[in-house]
Parts: sequence; C-alpha cells; structure tokens
Amino acid sequence: MVVRVLAVGDVTGKGGLAVLSRELRRFITKEKIDFTVVNGENADVVGARTAQIERIFEAGADVVTMGNHTYSRNEIIPMLEEEERLLRPANFSSRAPGHGYTVCGSAGPRILVISLIGRVFMDVGPENPFFTADRILERTKADIRLIDFHAEATSEKMALAYYLDGRVSAVWGTHTHVQTSDERILQGGTGYITDIGTTGPVDSILGVRVSQSVSRFLGYPPERYAAAEGPAKLEGAVFDIDPESGKCLSVERVRIVDQTSARG
Repeated sequence: MVVRVLAVGDVTGKGGLAVLSRELRRFITKEKIDFTVVNGENADVVGARTAQIERIFEAGADVVTMGNHTYSRNEIIPMLEEEERLLRPANFSSRAPGHGYTVCGSAGPRILVISLIGRVFMDVGPENPFFTADRILERTKADIRLIDFHAEATSEKMALAYYLDGRVSAVWGTHTHVQTSDERILQGGTGYITDIGTTGPVDSILGVRVSQSVSRFLGYPPERYAAAEGPAKLEGAVFDIDPESGKCLSVERVRIVDQTSARG
C-alpha cells in the first residue's frame, strides 16, 4: 500500500482560487491522490477570509495551512479556533489563536500535518521551528508525518529537512511562490522540495500585478497589493509514502496551467 499525498502551493487571489476550484478534484481523481494539503494564506492576496478558506476545502483540501499572513484578516480567527484542519504555524506564540498541527485518518493510516514558519528574514517573531517540531513529534503518534515549512531562506528550509530526516515522511517549503527543481528523497527516507510554488496568476510577481511590484523597487510609495489577472497555474508536489515505514518513496513536482482560470 502507498499513500499519495499532494501538497499545493500558496493559493493567491481570485485567479488562484479559480484554478484550484477547477483543477484540484480533477487532478486528485486522475492521479489517485489520497490526502491533500493546501497552503491558503494568500487567498485574499494578503491573508485569507473565511469564505475563501471554505472554498479551498470545497475544492478538495483535507488540510489548509497558513503562514505569516495568518492574522491579516481578523474575521478568520474564530475559524482558526474551531476548525482543526485549518492550521496556523505551530511555532507562533502559544497565546496565538488556532492550531499548529492536526492528525487525520481515523479509518486508515494516521496522518500528522504540522505547520511551521521560519525565522530568517521573517518579522513575525516565531519560536524556534526545530525545537517546536521536536516537541510535537515526541508527543504525537502517526503513521505519516508531514510538514509545511513557510519560510523565506532556502538554507533554513534545507536545514530543517536534514534535521528531521528519517523522523518525518515529507517536508516541503512554501512562502516564496517560486517552485524549485530540487525535489528528492533524503538518506533517512524523508521526501523534500525547497518550495512547491504557487497557485495563482502566471504573469505576476508572486501573484501580484507586475507593474505594482516593479514600482516598489523603483521607490514609489507602497500600495495595498492587488492580484494580477490572466491565466493561472496550480503548482505543488506529490509524495508517495509507505505508511508501514513512514518513508517517502518518490517525489514529483506538479504544474497545471489553466487558460480559463482568470474568468473564475
């Protein structure tokens, strides 16, 4: 038996939600995916609203992870408290609303999903993600252990994966919105990719309008980010995992470009 896990990169704006709604279930069925984790923290470009998270679940997500923009929309706080499948980074302060990890799969292999956030180049003041992962893994039993590491620095992402190699089934990076080509299985059997990419507009800079992003580098006053328009893509990675050993057997990048998604 192999459990097929799909991780989907940061859903960004209207185009990201549209391509996710249109393509995710189709891909899950075609590729026989057993479990899906979607990062949803940019569904409203900066942060996410309750209705947008509900739409991500309706599209086929089993768990939705967040990141540094978790609390950008206050309306989502009650949902963070009540919905155990919606995760904020576990290494936020213990006083932060919401859950940092969850265990799914009462009828089959137990699947632990942990959301973590990096500390390098981040301004949210989280606790050490390495020690947080240790504490959760020590007290939580599961057949498959998955980590979405929402971090800026590639070195920090790699370091966490090597630190946890053999103790978790897969570690993937989110946050930078640029899919990397370094998918692999580490020596201890942990599947890894530095960043699974983004689910949002193709012609954009991290999902934001190109002209708006360029203007900031030219020194113009910052504006509230606006989502780019046009064709959108869904990016992520599929991890094949042996639930008996908890080890990853294969990792494959995913990219689907949907020319109709901009009209969603």
